[in-house]
Amino acid sequence: MAGQIETRLKELGIDLPKASAPAGSYVPFVITGNQVFISGQGPVGPNGLEYIGKVGADHTAEDAAKSARLTALNVIAQLKEACGGDLDRVTRIVKLTGFVNCTPDFDQHPTVINGASDLLVEIFGDKGRHARSAVGMMSLPFQMTTEIEAVVEIA
Repeated sequence: MAGQIETRLKELGIDLPKASAPAGSYVPFVITGNQVFISGQGPVGPNGLEYIGKVGADHTAEDAAKSARLTALNVIAQLKEACGGDLDRVTRIVKLTGFVNCTPDFDQHPTVINGASDLLVEIFGDKGRHARSAVGMMSLPFQMTTEIEAVVEIA
């Protein structure tokens, strides 16, 4: 029997990607007490990184919001692994930190990271509402457009 979150994903037509292996000397998530700390994830799709380059030069804020949405799917994939496959264990998305690879004059970081925030609320409802930071970076690993890390409370 599918859980509530799995059912919601199906209703939204969302297939979660496979959780990615770390790209360096770290683990994809750490569980301590009832919290999961998810390492930074990128916009990885079926063919690898799908959004590369700088927002404000190579991508618009609206296009980069799609990158953030895909990045959030990768966060959820790691979260599913951390929850032993049961996303109904999520009691609250506590905090997101969103990084935007952008030009020095770009200032619409919140618009970009809304792509992730909105998706989490679509999937988890009120449990998906979270505190957040959205900041610009001169570069991100592999020139990806967005990177997001998260703190999540679980049962």
